[in-house]
Amino acid sequence: MTQLFINIKELIQVRETTIEKVSGKEMGRLPTLKNAYLRVEDDLIVDFGLMETLQKKTADKTIDCRGKMIFPSWCDSHTHLVYAGNRAQEFVDRIQGLSYEEIANNGGGILNSAKKIHQISENELYQQSAHRLQEVIALGTGAIEIKSGYGLTVAGELKMLRVIKKLKENFDTPIKATFLGAHALPAAYKNNKDAYLELIIEEMLPKIAAENLADFIDIFCEKGYFDIEDTARILAAGKKYGLIPKVHVNQFNAFGGIAVSVAHQALSVDHLEELTQEDIHALKGANTMPVALPACSFFLSIPYTPARRIIDAGLPLALASDYNPGSAPTGNMNLVMATACIKMKMTPEEAINAATINGAFAMELSHKVGSITKGKLANFFITKTIASYHFLPYHFGDNLIETVYLKGKKMSL
Repeated sequence: MTQLFINIKELIQVRETTIEKVSGKEMGRLPTLKNAYLRVEDDLIVDFGLMETLQKKTADKTIDCRGKMIFPSWCDSHTHLVYAGNRAQEFVDRIQGLSYEEIANNGGGILNSAKKIHQISENELYQQSAHRLQEVIALGTGAIEIKSGYGLTVAGELKMLRVIKKLKENFDTPIKATFLGAHALPAAYKNNKDAYLELIIEEMLPKIAAENLADFIDIFCEKGYFDIEDTARILAAGKKYGLIPKVHVNQFNAFGGIAVSVAHQALSVDHLEELTQEDIHALKGANTMPVALPACSFFLSIPYTPARRIIDAGLPLALASDYNPGSAPTGNMNLVMATACIKMKMTPEEAINAATINGAFAMELSHKVGSITKGKLANFFITKTIASYHFLPYHFGDNLIETVYLKGKKMSL
């Protein structure tokens, strides 16, 4: 089926050829077409241009977008969307003065979520997760990464990854699965970290590989969790099974985690709220995407990733939601982008690039999504009538998305 979208006020993130990512000053350049058309055939983008150049005006369906804009879908490269229940009490605890670390030490945090994973059936976990996925799709997300890491046992991690696999099978959006067994030490291994790492390497990884349950491997490289040596060990083990590294690093402390991640060819390094000049130097020349998670900084009242230092150093930057029940209970990429502009001093152009093409790179999906390019999936959203694309971060309290398309299909919102 062919669909023709006409009279588009502005077509955003138009790329004539597929590019992997944008870096440095290029992040401030956002190619667009005003008064444009877009042609979709089945699940792919096949043509676009200015209305005045539109030759073939016939299609199976024509949609008039007068006054509205079309964006490529958001590419959310870091989420923990598969979880059970909620951690609202911890939100209240923080308001009353407890720190994130204190809550974790009292049995909250990641271990709280792990307990809930073991209490829920796989089917119920799927239902809760599918509902969240539908919600973020309605908010414009058209490609997403989802991590395990709340199981912390062989059975628990497999349960989470099987749910992610089922989401992949049932939804029309690219989904990448990340194995994050090294998210925290389970209570049973509190005083025996080496034994838990052995469990991950000797038992979890072979079973995950046998069922083809993951694309990436991750570890929480942070004081009180896993150190540089642990990180190197887990990333090397994952590579033996074809799992590409993505690393939680520099959330609270900077102590060399970025350098070891780059040394292991990590696809991305995520968080980076703390960043040294040595970290920036390690990233220069690497093919590793720095990923900022501003919703986490907003919710926990911790520093924001220094976006200006990263971009001004000539590096790329991606934005992701970190959607999880404890430190970023939202998958709204519109809010993420707005927060990046307001709190991290990113321009709207930089933020849109970070949330689309660079987010796609951080999932190895640049060839499929992240821009309006011929041959890419027809994953995009149509805005309501707005004055400019600046309105998405500027009018941050409103949902300005009217219609969402995934693989050329109009989604029910």
